Amino acid sequence: MNLTIVNAEMNKEGDGSFLGKTIFRVESHAADYEITFFSKNGKDWDYSLNYANEPGVEEQFLQVDEAIEQDDALFDDLLDAAVDTFPE
Repeated sequence: MNLTIVNAEMNKEGDGSFLGKTIFRVESHAADYEITFFSKNGKDWDYSLNYANEPGVEEQFLQVDEAIEQDDALFDDLLDAAVDTFPE
């Protein structure tokens, strides 16, 4: 899956949890995607995938969601894009 990172950010909340997102586009897909990350400890991450702007083709969305579920390296690349914006 050939993707391009458009924007990313990560913030630490008042309770010590982390909340971030990465906006990306996938080659030949109709819409951009936004993956939101949440972690209570900065190690175990939950995520939610959505369209970044306007909705696109549902089949393409499902392909991206499945790829993120199956490909740890893809998930890590998207997460790292957000984490790398966090000032240590």
